[in-house]
Amino acid sequence: MTTEQKTGMNPLELLESSLASLRKDVPTVRVGGVVSAVAPTHYRISGLSRYVRLGELIGLEIDNQVQLGEVVRIDGDGVTAKPFDSHIAAGIGLVAYRLPPKALSPHPGWKGRVVNALGEPLDGAGELPVGERVMSTDASPPPAMNRTRVRTPLRTGVRVVDLFSPLCRGQRIGVFAGSGVGKTTLLAMLAQSSGFDTVVTALVGERGREVREFLEETLVHHKSRAVTVVSTSDESPMMRRLAAKTATTIAEYFRDRGESVLLIVDSVTRFAHAAREVALATGEPAIARGYAPSVFSELPRLLERSGPGTDGQGSITGIYAVLVDGDDHNEPVADTVRGTLDGHIVLDREVADQGRYPAINVLSSVSRLAQHVWSAEEQNLVRKLRAMIARFEDTRDLRLMGGYQPGRDGELDQAVQLVPKMYDVMRQAPSDPACVEPFQELLAVIKTAIG
Repeated sequence: MTTEQKTGMNPLELLESSLASLRKDVPTVRVGGVVSAVAPTHYRISGLSRYVRLGELIGLEIDNQVQLGEVVRIDGDGVTAKPFDSHIAAGIGLVAYRLPPKALSPHPGWKGRVVNALGEPLDGAGELPVGERVMSTDASPPPAMNRTRVRTPLRTGVRVVDLFSPLCRGQRIGVFAGSGVGKTTLLAMLAQSSGFDTVVTALVGERGREVREFLEETLVHHKSRAVTVVSTSDESPMMRRLAAKTATTIAEYFRDRGESVLLIVDSVTRFAHAAREVALATGEPAIARGYAPSVFSELPRLLERSGPGTDGQGSITGIYAVLVDGDDHNEPVADTVRGTLDGHIVLDREVADQGRYPAINVLSSVSRLAQHVWSAEEQNLVRKLRAMIARFEDTRDLRLMGGYQPGRDGELDQAVQLVPKMYDVMRQAPSDPACVEPFQELLAVIKTAIG
């Protein structure tokens, strides 16, 4: 009796069965090279130039553990890779082998979890469930002509935002601020908005101390619908750069399921700093305050991935924190981000010094989709209020010097009477309840002041 008769399988099936059993006992064949040079920020590998592409992973087996790196440059002499670990353990002659590009398999069970930039759990709550769909962390945004329009108003519950810089579902807006002006506090207030199915937060380059504060105070009542991606300031630039992309990929997964997603990235400036470190390690020239050209192409690619999806999908409302260096709101990263997003909220140190929080400068803040939120009457009211605030601020020095005399300028008299009352209305602490009807509250205060 032949083997085919004994097993009931034809020759092709027999070959497939033999190969399957062989794969269990013999390691998969890997394409590898050898580490030829090691620097403080990267290492070089010989023998892999013909087999790898930019963005693919490199594995180094060190003490029975695999240290991951990413291919950031390819030339005829070898490959440049940067590790995801904060230190480089590579040595000359160590074997490095090729791995597939970075990918995630998000799952609805990720809600309530805390992960690192590689999508690995950090909260000690066990392994993450694996979804059926494999998603690249460098995915392209939906085609522009296939995206739905952004028109649905959104209440954040933050009074000054809903009054002067209102948002729409699927809008992308930046929060621009220097250090210590209340940026993280404002983001925490926006994260508590009840208008979203899922909240995805990327803490990029944050202080380690602030991570638990954010999780245990800000998200304590919203944990069941939140996914948090954490990469602290002590981690490598590869992890900090990847954290923002990982959070965006997770948000895209829930958007594709038809959910309304809030994506918060704190901060996109530290993402740019990490991208700058990676670019300089590849030999790119520094062209603008130390930033390499690729940084200014990476920023729009990241920011354009949020926003509305196609028909039948949900939307990603993106809020991006921008830490302006030296309070210079025209520095290269801030200028690039401001030109890409659908609006910007500016936090002003002078407003903070006056004790008004959130320290939003309403004259400098703009929402490019506000016309879909305001009624005609509200739009007219906001225009008049902005003019009144501008007049009040322009004459501040004059009034301090005693040059203001009531009764000589009716518009200024009105501004002096009403603007301080408006400032009181706009004050809001994180512990205060969310504002439901901001215009009604403001009009009630104005009528009381006039009457």
